[in-house]
Amino acid sequence: MTEVSVVGAGPNGLAAAVIMARAGLSVRVFEAGATAGGGSRTKELLEPGHRYDVCSAVHPMALASPFFRAFDLAERIKLTVPEISYAHPLDGGDAGLAYKGLERTVEGLGPDGPAFRNLLAPLVQRSEAITDLLMSPLIRGYRHPAAALAFGRAALDQGTPLWNRRFSADKAPALLTGVAAHPVGRMPSLPSAGGGLLLSLLAHTVGWPVPEGGSQTIADAMVRDLQAHGGELVTDHRVSSLDEVRSSKTVLLDVSPRTLLELAGPELPGAYAGALERFRYGNAACKVDFILSGPVPWANGDVGRAGTVHLGGRRAELAAAEAQVAAGTHPEKPYVLLSQPSSFDRSRAPEGRHILWTYCHVPAGSTVDMTEAVTAQIERFAPGFRDVVVRSQVTTAADLERYNENYVGGDFGGGAVNLWQMAARPVPAVNPWQTPVPGVFLCSASTPPGPGVHGMGGYHAAELALRRGYGLQLPDLGIDG
Repeated sequence: MTEVSVVGAGPNGLAAAVIMARAGLSVRVFEAGATAGGGSRTKELLEPGHRYDVCSAVHPMALASPFFRAFDLAERIKLTVPEISYAHPLDGGDAGLAYKGLERTVEGLGPDGPAFRNLLAPLVQRSEAITDLLMSPLIRGYRHPAAALAFGRAALDQGTPLWNRRFSADKAPALLTGVAAHPVGRMPSLPSAGGGLLLSLLAHTVGWPVPEGGSQTIADAMVRDLQAHGGELVTDHRVSSLDEVRSSKTVLLDVSPRTLLELAGPELPGAYAGALERFRYGNAACKVDFILSGPVPWANGDVGRAGTVHLGGRRAELAAAEAQVAAGTHPEKPYVLLSQPSSFDRSRAPEGRHILWTYCHVPAGSTVDMTEAVTAQIERFAPGFRDVVVRSQVTTAADLERYNENYVGGDFGGGAVNLWQMAARPVPAVNPWQTPVPGVFLCSASTPPGPGVHGMGGYHAAELALRRGYGLQLPDLGIDG
């Protein structure tokens, strides 16, 4: 009998599986897709030899997540850290550049440099404590009171309508708004400010790594470790009921609340089931992948040195585009998040070619092809971009849900990131990973700490399952463990 069944082989499900197998338990992982990975898959698209990340492409948490640090991820795969974590071009050829190093970033921000330093330096100085704080249950915040206070002050500074009082020019606020827009939603808001500030401090400390060979290498490293410790991965197998895994003492579900309802059905108490039904999913993304005949011809050449680029212009323009999405419309000039991995990893495209990964935000469930809007935004800051485009492929929000049922309506974050769902993800509870069904735990991005490739949903669920079901502590996860 398999002691532990894990449903879903995304980063969180695999993290949970690795931990349970390392603890000496027999583990079997069921994955509906043909390969493991979930939000960290890499596939050949458009033409042979062009390898694209299907979802996440750049990984700020790869060097910072407590799970990945304990797992020694940086020793298992090759992570290239660009000198410039992210760039934000502006009209006229200017650009904000977020270097791996706060002071160098400050030097490029002109009169707003000191104000930018004053905002971020207290966070950079407490980077590891803040990361631990935000990746842990809120009830553990007492462990880092100084970090919590510093982060709270910065979030209030950038998460309220007073967010413009600190800066006088465009580059510094644009840099901050580009990262704050990663969680889909209106700005300013405390959730968007919190997410943006975490990404910012990581950009200036550990950097934003690009995995050589693609994001799939992260999932593959976890699968190898799982199998090395006796675990099993079963692909092309969709679990449609808890009855299929009922023989296991422990079941960990890397699924959305909607799928949990489908799997558990009448076993869930009415109040809990009602809370899952009320769980809100956020707006979505439309992804556009390109094959290029050369690098992007940025008006500002330094933008080509960044692993990630945020497009949309000044702070007010980005906020307006996000407000349109929140109102259910498709922006003519959307916020675009762009990654240029083949500039740092030549294994991703044949000689003489480049690949470009992009997405923009759209209303949930959208079937609209945003290729032209995305192309126009890139052309705006890289004149001549259209001339280097060989081919493109669109994945609409509706396509994203078909690809992964956890992406409800194309919401790749596992649920709306708002104040209520920061505390109630998916329900208000001290241990939100534990469901009312004995031995069944939820470990997806719909649990704390939420979206991102960090493995922490699985980490917390597995820790709880080991303690409650077996009286065990977390095992050593290191490469020599």
